[in-house]
Amino acid sequence: MKKFLIVLGSALLVTFAVAQQGPIKESGETVARPKKKGGDAAEPEAPAKIPSKFNKKDSMPLDGTATFKSDVSTVSVDVAVMDKNGNFIPNIPRGNFRVLEDGAPQQVSGFSIGEAPMTICMVIEFSNLFQQYYSQGWYETLTYSYSFIQTLKKEDFLAVVAFDLRPEILSDFTTDRSKAQEAMQRLRIPAYSESNLYDALTDTAERMQEIEGRKAILFIGSGRDTFSKITFDQTRKKLQNASVPIYSISTMQILRERMDASNRMGAIQRLDWLQADNQMKTFTRETGGQAFLPRFMGEMPNIFRAVHQSLRNQYMVTYQPSNQLKDGKFRKIKVELVNPATGEPLSIVDEKGKPMKYTIIAKQGYTAPREVE
Repeated sequence: MKKFLIVLGSALLVTFAVAQQGPIKESGETVARPKKKGGDAAEPEAPAKIPSKFNKKDSMPLDGTATFKSDVSTVSVDVAVMDKNGNFIPNIPRGNFRVLEDGAPQQVSGFSIGEAPMTICMVIEFSNLFQQYYSQGWYETLTYSYSFIQTLKKEDFLAVVAFDLRPEILSDFTTDRSKAQEAMQRLRIPAYSESNLYDALTDTAERMQEIEGRKAILFIGSGRDTFSKITFDQTRKKLQNASVPIYSISTMQILRERMDASNRMGAIQRLDWLQADNQMKTFTRETGGQAFLPRFMGEMPNIFRAVHQSLRNQYMVTYQPSNQLKDGKFRKIKVELVNPATGEPLSIVDEKGKPMKYTIIAKQGYTAPREVE
Protein backbone atom coordinates (compact mmCIF):
# COMPACT_ATOMS: atom_id res chain seq x y z
CA MET A 1 0.00 0.00 0.00
CA LYS A 2 1.26 3.45 -0.80
CA LYS A 3 2.50 5.28 2.28
CA PHE A 4 1.46 8.80 2.97
CA LEU A 5 3.89 10.96 4.95
CA ILE A 6 2.51 13.36 7.51
CA VAL A 7 4.86 15.54 9.55
CA LEU A 8 3.45 16.67 12.84
CA GLY A 9 3.51 20.35 13.64
CA SER A 10 4.69 21.59 16.99
CA ALA A 11 2.14 21.76 19.78
CA LEU A 12 0.63 25.08 20.71
CA LEU A 13 1.83 26.53 23.96
CA VAL A 14 -0.58 27.72 26.58
CA THR A 15 0.47 30.48 28.94
CA PHE A 16 -1.15 30.41 32.31
CA ALA A 17 -2.49 33.61 33.81
CA VAL A 18 -3.41 33.93 37.46
CA ALA A 19 -6.98 35.09 37.93
CA GLN A 20 -7.34 38.62 39.21
CA GLN A 21 -9.40 39.17 42.33
CA GLY A 22 -12.98 39.88 41.31
CA PRO A 23 -16.28 40.40 43.04
CA ILE A 24 -16.94 37.65 45.59
CA LYS A 25 -20.45 36.23 45.75
CA GLU A 26 -22.08 36.20 49.16
CA SER A 27 -22.75 32.87 50.82
CA GLY A 28 -26.06 31.50 49.59
CA GLU A 29 -26.10 33.63 46.45
CA THR A 30 -26.23 31.86 43.12
CA VAL A 31 -26.00 32.74 39.47
CA ALA A 32 -29.35 31.03 39.02
CA ARG A 33 -31.25 32.86 41.75
CA PRO A 34 -30.09 36.46 42.30
CA LYS A 35 -30.84 38.15 45.61
CA LYS A 36 -33.19 41.05 46.06
CA LYS A 37 -31.77 44.11 47.69
CA GLY A 38 -32.59 43.87 51.36
CA GLY A 39 -34.74 40.79 50.95
CA ASP A 40 -34.84 37.08 50.29
CA ALA A 41 -33.81 35.39 47.11
CA ALA A 42 -36.01 36.35 44.19
CA GLU A 43 -37.90 33.73 42.26
CA PRO A 44 -36.24 33.29 38.86
CA GLU A 45 -38.07 34.36 35.76
CA ALA A 46 -38.48 32.01 32.83
CA PRO A 47 -35.03 30.84 31.68
CA ALA A 48 -33.54 33.08 29.03
CA LYS A 49 -32.66 31.44 25.77
CA ILE A 50 -28.97 31.26 24.94
CA PRO A 51 -27.51 33.55 23.81
CA SER A 52 -29.92 36.23 24.99
CA LYS A 53 -29.19 39.04 22.53
CA PHE A 54 -30.69 37.44 19.45
CA ASN A 55 -33.31 34.93 18.43
CA LYS A 56 -32.70 31.78 16.41
CA LYS A 57 -33.70 33.29 13.09
CA ASP A 58 -32.12 36.67 13.68
CA SER A 59 -28.61 37.81 12.88
CA MET A 60 -26.04 38.90 15.42
CA PRO A 61 -26.18 42.44 16.80
CA LEU A 62 -24.29 45.14 14.95
CA ASP A 63 -21.21 44.57 17.09
CA GLY A 64 -20.95 40.95 15.89
CA THR A 65 -20.05 39.23 12.65
CA ALA A 66 -21.59 35.76 12.96
CA THR A 67 -24.41 35.02 10.52
CA PHE A 68 -26.97 32.28 10.08
CA LYS A 69 -28.01 30.00 7.28
CA SER A 70 -30.29 27.07 6.66
CA ASP A 71 -29.20 25.01 3.67
CA VAL A 72 -30.95 21.66 3.89
CA SER A 73 -29.32 20.34 0.70
CA THR A 74 -25.75 20.58 2.04
CA VAL A 75 -24.19 18.83 5.02
CA SER A 76 -21.04 20.18 6.67
CA VAL A 77 -18.82 17.98 8.82
CA ASP A 78 -15.93 19.24 10.94
CA VAL A 79 -13.24 16.57 11.06
CA ALA A 80 -10.21 16.38 13.34
CA VAL A 81 -7.54 13.75 12.81
CA MET A 82 -5.50 13.23 15.98
CA ASP A 83 -2.45 11.10 16.79
CA LYS A 84 -2.26 8.95 19.94
CA ASN A 85 -0.98 11.94 21.94
CA GLY A 86 -3.92 14.15 20.97
CA ASN A 87 -1.99 16.23 18.43
CA PHE A 88 -3.71 17.37 15.24
CA ILE A 89 -2.35 15.76 12.05
CA PRO A 90 -2.16 18.42 9.29
CA ASN A 91 -1.74 18.40 5.52
CA ILE A 92 -4.04 15.50 4.62
CA PRO A 93 -5.31 16.08 1.03
CA ARG A 94 -8.97 16.18 0.11
CA GLY A 95 -8.73 12.98 -1.91
CA ASN A 96 -8.01 10.91 1.16
CA PHE A 97 -11.33 11.73 2.84
CA ARG A 98 -14.32 9.49 2.27
CA VAL A 99 -17.76 10.24 3.70
CA LEU A 100 -20.46 7.60 4.08
CA GLU A 101 -24.09 8.42 4.84
CA ASP A 102 -26.08 5.40 5.98
CA GLY A 103 -23.31 3.31 4.39
CA ALA A 104 -23.53 5.01 0.98
CA PRO A 105 -20.44 6.91 -0.30
CA GLN A 106 -21.04 10.64 -0.80
CA GLN A 107 -19.48 13.04 -3.29
CA VAL A 108 -17.42 15.64 -1.40
CA SER A 109 -18.28 19.07 -2.81
CA GLY A 110 -16.29 21.29 -0.48
CA PHE A 111 -13.09 20.95 1.50
CA SER A 112 -11.06 23.39 3.55
CA ILE A 113 -8.33 23.36 6.18
CA GLY A 114 -7.17 25.97 8.56
CA GLU A 115 -7.85 28.27 11.44
CA ALA A 116 -11.18 29.90 10.70
CA PRO A 117 -12.74 32.16 13.35
CA MET A 118 -14.63 30.20 16.00
CA THR A 119 -17.77 30.68 18.06
CA ILE A 120 -17.39 29.00 21.46
CA CYS A 121 -19.66 28.79 24.47
CA MET A 122 -18.10 27.72 27.75
CA VAL A 123 -20.80 25.90 29.76
CA ILE A 124 -19.67 25.59 33.36
CA GLU A 125 -21.33 23.58 36.11
CA PHE A 126 -21.46 25.94 39.10
CA SER A 127 -22.49 23.38 41.69
CA ASN A 128 -21.41 22.84 45.28
CA LEU A 129 -20.84 19.14 44.64
CA PHE A 130 -17.21 19.67 43.62
CA GLN A 131 -16.35 22.69 45.74
CA GLN A 132 -17.47 21.27 49.07
CA TYR A 133 -14.85 18.53 48.75
CA TYR A 134 -12.11 20.26 46.79
CA SER A 135 -12.39 24.04 46.71
CA GLN A 136 -8.73 24.52 45.82
CA GLY A 137 -9.20 22.31 42.76
CA TRP A 138 -12.11 24.51 41.65
CA TYR A 139 -9.96 27.65 41.69
CA GLU A 140 -7.21 25.85 39.81
CA THR A 141 -9.77 24.79 37.20
CA LEU A 142 -10.87 28.41 36.83
CA THR A 143 -7.25 29.51 36.44
CA TYR A 144 -6.72 27.06 33.58
CA SER A 145 -9.99 28.23 32.05
CA TYR A 146 -8.75 31.84 32.15
CA SER A 147 -5.64 30.70 30.31
CA PHE A 148 -7.69 28.96 27.63
CA ILE A 149 -9.60 32.18 27.02
CA GLN A 150 -6.32 34.00 26.44
CA THR A 151 -5.38 31.57 23.65
CA LEU A 152 -8.39 32.56 21.54
CA LYS A 153 -7.88 34.89 18.61
CA LYS A 154 -9.32 38.38 18.56
CA GLU A 155 -11.93 37.47 15.93
CA ASP A 156 -13.28 34.48 17.89
CA PHE A 157 -16.65 34.86 19.62
CA LEU A 158 -16.98 33.58 23.18
CA ALA A 159 -19.88 33.25 25.60
CA VAL A 160 -19.91 32.00 29.21
CA VAL A 161 -22.87 30.14 30.71
CA ALA A 162 -23.02 28.75 34.25
CA PHE A 163 -25.72 26.46 35.56
CA ASP A 164 -26.99 24.74 38.67
CA LEU A 165 -30.81 24.66 38.90
CA ARG A 166 -30.94 26.40 35.52
CA PRO A 167 -28.51 28.04 33.09
CA GLU A 168 -27.47 31.65 33.58
CA ILE A 169 -25.83 33.69 30.82
CA LEU A 170 -22.84 35.36 32.46
CA SER A 171 -21.40 36.74 29.24
CA ASP A 172 -23.07 36.75 25.82
CA PHE A 173 -21.19 36.10 22.59
CA THR A 174 -18.56 38.76 22.13
CA THR A 175 -14.98 39.26 21.00
CA ASP A 176 -14.31 41.36 24.13
CA ARG A 177 -12.29 39.03 26.38
CA SER A 178 -12.76 41.27 29.42
CA LYS A 179 -16.46 40.35 29.43
CA ALA A 180 -15.63 36.67 29.75
CA GLN A 181 -13.03 37.39 32.43
CA GLU A 182 -15.58 39.34 34.46
CA ALA A 183 -18.07 36.51 34.04
CA MET A 184 -15.61 33.91 35.31
CA GLN A 185 -14.85 36.00 38.39
CA ARG A 186 -18.45 35.59 39.50
CA LEU A 187 -17.96 31.85 39.94
CA ARG A 188 -16.86 31.88 43.55
CA ILE A 189 -19.37 30.44 46.01
CA PRO A 190 -22.12 28.16 44.68
CA ALA A 191 -25.44 27.91 46.49
CA TYR A 192 -26.75 24.56 45.30
CA SER A 193 -25.53 21.01 44.74
CA GLU A 194 -27.94 20.50 41.85
CA SER A 195 -26.93 20.21 38.21
CA ASN A 196 -29.48 20.44 35.40
CA LEU A 197 -26.96 19.41 32.77
CA TYR A 198 -29.39 18.25 30.07
CA ASP A 199 -31.32 21.53 30.06
CA ALA A 200 -28.15 23.63 29.95
CA LEU A 201 -26.50 21.72 27.10
CA THR A 202 -29.59 21.49 24.90
CA ASP A 203 -30.52 25.16 25.40
CA THR A 204 -27.02 26.19 24.38
CA ALA A 205 -26.69 23.79 21.44
CA GLU A 206 -30.08 24.71 19.98
CA ARG A 207 -29.26 28.41 20.26
CA MET A 208 -25.97 27.85 18.42
CA GLN A 209 -27.46 25.47 15.84
CA GLU A 210 -27.71 27.89 12.93
CA ILE A 211 -24.58 29.92 13.54
CA GLU A 212 -22.34 29.65 10.50
CA GLY A 213 -18.75 28.55 10.59
CA ARG A 214 -16.70 26.84 13.26
CA LYS A 215 -18.50 26.48 16.58
CA ALA A 216 -18.31 24.35 19.70
CA ILE A 217 -19.41 23.99 23.31
CA LEU A 218 -16.70 23.57 25.95
CA PHE A 219 -18.29 21.94 28.99
CA ILE A 220 -16.53 21.94 32.37
CA GLY A 221 -18.24 19.97 35.13
CA SER A 222 -19.13 16.62 36.61
CA GLY A 223 -21.44 15.28 33.92
CA ARG A 224 -24.18 14.58 36.48
CA ASP A 225 -27.80 15.59 35.98
CA THR A 226 -30.36 15.97 38.73
CA PHE A 227 -33.64 17.73 37.86
CA SER A 228 -33.61 18.55 34.15
CA LYS A 229 -36.96 18.77 32.40
CA ILE A 230 -35.87 16.40 29.65
CA THR A 231 -34.45 12.87 29.71
CA PHE A 232 -31.09 11.50 28.66
CA ASP A 233 -32.50 10.08 25.41
CA GLN A 234 -34.24 13.36 24.59
CA THR A 235 -30.98 15.19 25.23
CA ARG A 236 -29.10 12.90 22.85
CA LYS A 237 -31.59 13.56 20.07
CA LYS A 238 -31.55 17.32 20.60
CA LEU A 239 -27.76 17.46 20.61
CA GLN A 240 -27.53 15.30 17.49
CA ASN A 241 -30.00 17.57 15.70
CA ALA A 242 -28.14 20.73 16.72
CA SER A 243 -24.81 19.32 15.45
CA VAL A 244 -22.68 21.54 17.69
CA PRO A 245 -19.52 19.68 18.77
CA ILE A 246 -19.19 19.30 22.54
CA TYR A 247 -15.82 19.11 24.26
CA SER A 248 -16.02 18.15 27.93
CA ILE A 249 -13.52 18.36 30.77
CA SER A 250 -14.67 16.35 33.77
CA THR A 251 -14.09 17.56 37.32
CA MET A 252 -15.52 14.33 38.70
CA GLN A 253 -12.54 12.07 38.13
CA ILE A 254 -10.26 14.31 40.20
CA LEU A 255 -12.77 14.34 43.04
CA ARG A 256 -13.20 10.58 42.77
CA GLU A 257 -9.47 10.04 43.19
CA ARG A 258 -9.43 12.17 46.33
CA MET A 259 -12.44 10.38 47.84
CA ASP A 260 -11.04 6.97 46.99
CA ALA A 261 -7.84 7.86 48.82
CA SER A 262 -9.82 8.75 51.95
CA ASN A 263 -12.31 5.84 51.65
CA ARG A 264 -15.28 8.22 51.42
CA MET A 265 -16.95 6.74 48.34
CA GLY A 266 -19.73 4.17 48.47
CA ALA A 267 -20.77 1.70 45.77
CA ILE A 268 -23.91 3.65 44.80
CA GLN A 269 -22.00 6.92 44.55
CA ARG A 270 -19.35 5.25 42.42
CA LEU A 271 -22.05 3.96 40.07
CA ASP A 272 -23.63 7.43 39.79
CA TRP A 273 -20.32 8.99 38.86
CA LEU A 274 -19.54 6.26 36.34
CA GLN A 275 -22.88 7.05 34.71
CA ALA A 276 -21.90 10.74 34.60
CA ASP A 277 -18.69 9.86 32.74
CA ASN A 278 -20.57 7.68 30.26
CA GLN A 279 -23.12 10.43 29.61
CA MET A 280 -20.47 12.97 28.69
CA LYS A 281 -18.61 10.43 26.54
CA THR A 282 -21.85 9.77 24.67
CA PHE A 283 -22.65 13.46 24.13
CA THR A 284 -19.15 14.29 22.92
CA ARG A 285 -18.81 11.24 20.66
CA GLU A 286 -22.16 11.74 18.96
CA THR A 287 -21.58 15.44 18.30
CA GLY A 288 -18.01 15.09 17.03
CA GLY A 289 -16.21 16.39 20.12
CA GLN A 290 -14.01 14.83 22.76
CA ALA A 291 -14.30 13.91 26.44
CA PHE A 292 -11.40 14.38 28.85
CA LEU A 293 -11.31 12.74 32.30
CA PRO A 294 -8.28 14.11 34.17
CA ARG A 295 -7.29 12.22 37.31
CA PHE A 296 -5.26 15.07 38.80
CA MET A 297 -4.83 18.79 38.24
CA GLY A 298 -1.44 18.38 36.63
CA GLU A 299 -3.17 17.01 33.52
CA MET A 300 -5.20 20.18 32.96
CA PRO A 301 -2.58 22.14 30.93
CA ASN A 302 -2.23 19.36 28.35
CA ILE A 303 -6.01 18.86 28.19
CA PHE A 304 -6.77 22.52 27.54
CA ARG A 305 -3.99 22.53 24.93
CA ALA A 306 -5.51 19.47 23.24
CA VAL A 307 -8.93 21.13 23.21
CA HIS A 308 -7.42 24.25 21.67
CA GLN A 309 -5.67 22.25 18.95
CA SER A 310 -8.76 20.23 18.12
CA LEU A 311 -10.97 23.32 17.93
CA ARG A 312 -8.53 25.47 16.03
CA ASN A 313 -7.25 22.90 13.55
CA GLN A 314 -9.93 21.01 11.67
CA TYR A 315 -10.88 19.89 8.21
CA MET A 316 -14.24 21.13 6.94
CA VAL A 317 -15.87 18.60 4.59
CA THR A 318 -19.17 19.36 2.85
CA TYR A 319 -21.34 17.22 0.61
CA GLN A 320 -24.81 17.12 -0.93
CA PRO A 321 -26.56 13.98 0.36
CA SER A 322 -27.51 11.46 -2.28
CA ASN A 323 -30.65 10.87 -0.22
CA GLN A 324 -32.65 14.10 -0.60
CA LEU A 325 -35.81 12.81 1.07
CA LYS A 326 -37.18 15.23 3.67
CA ASP A 327 -38.43 12.50 5.97
CA GLY A 328 -37.15 13.76 9.33
CA LYS A 329 -35.11 10.58 9.87
CA PHE A 330 -31.66 10.33 11.42
CA ARG A 331 -28.84 9.77 8.94
CA LYS A 332 -25.62 8.14 10.12
CA ILE A 333 -22.33 9.71 9.03
CA LYS A 334 -18.96 7.98 8.94
CA VAL A 335 -15.74 9.71 7.88
CA GLU A 336 -12.81 7.57 6.76
CA LEU A 337 -9.29 8.17 5.50
CA VAL A 338 -8.49 6.01 2.49
CA ASN A 339 -5.89 5.55 -0.20
CA PRO A 340 -7.79 6.75 -3.30
CA ALA A 341 -5.87 4.34 -5.55
CA THR A 342 -6.90 1.22 -3.63
CA GLY A 343 -9.79 2.31 -1.44
CA GLU A 344 -8.03 0.75 1.56
CA PRO A 345 -7.55 2.58 4.89
CA LEU A 346 -4.89 5.27 4.68
CA SER A 347 -1.57 4.47 6.33
CA ILE A 348 0.06 7.49 7.97
CA VAL A 349 3.72 7.53 8.97
CA ASP A 350 5.68 10.03 11.02
CA GLU A 351 8.81 11.92 9.95
CA LYS A 352 10.87 8.82 10.75
CA GLY A 353 8.76 6.62 8.51
CA LYS A 354 7.12 4.74 11.38
CA PRO A 355 3.39 3.91 11.14
CA MET A 356 1.17 6.09 13.30
CA LYS A 357 -2.12 5.31 15.00
CA TYR A 358 -4.69 8.03 14.48
CA THR A 359 -8.24 8.84 15.51
CA ILE A 360 -10.88 10.52 13.33
CA ILE A 361 -13.22 12.80 15.28
CA ALA A 362 -16.45 13.84 13.54
CA LYS A 363 -20.15 13.98 14.30
CA GLN A 364 -21.94 10.67 13.87
CA GLY A 365 -24.97 11.93 12.00
CA TYR A 366 -27.77 14.43 11.60
CA THR A 367 -31.55 14.51 11.35
CA ALA A 368 -32.91 15.20 7.88
CA PRO A 369 -35.48 18.00 7.62
CA ARG A 370 -39.15 17.07 7.46
CA GLU A 371 -41.17 18.55 4.65
CA VAL A 372 -44.03 20.67 5.93
CA GLU A 373 -47.35 19.77 4.36
